[in-house]
Amino acid sequence: MPAESKMLSVSIERSLDEVYDFMAQPESFSRWASGLGKPLGNEGGVWRFEGEVGPVRIRFTERNAYGVLDHYVELADGSEVYVPMRVISNGAGAEVQFTLFRVTGMSEERFVADGEWVMRDLGRLREVLEAGGWMSSRVS
Repeated sequence: MPAESKMLSVSIERSLDEVYDFMAQPESFSRWASGLGKPLGNEGGVWRFEGEVGPVRIRFTERNAYGVLDHYVELADGSEVYVPMRVISNGAGAEVQFTLFRVTGMSEERFVADGEWVMRDLGRLREVLEAGGWMSSRVS
């Protein structure tokens, strides 16, 4: 049976290319995704971050022409969470779409709280990108 899900999104007044170029750099997540903390390094295609509940490993989708930013988060207990994410064109700007799945055993309260957390992070992403400061100090 499919998991319950929520589509969360934010409109950003930057071009699709600018938004995707920023977000396709795994290091950029530390500037807006509060649950990941700072990047600790990478081993090939797997990145390590200092997560809220300990270290996490993340496999990011390779750069592509379709705006796909899917990633897989491996938690400290060895479980893995699939996180579908896209950047699509929205007029002269862009829309970042994030699908939040309710994992087995997650309470309704926790699912709602996770959705609120994602929306705060997406709001922070919009702030960072629309402020433009990231362009002069691009993540490398």
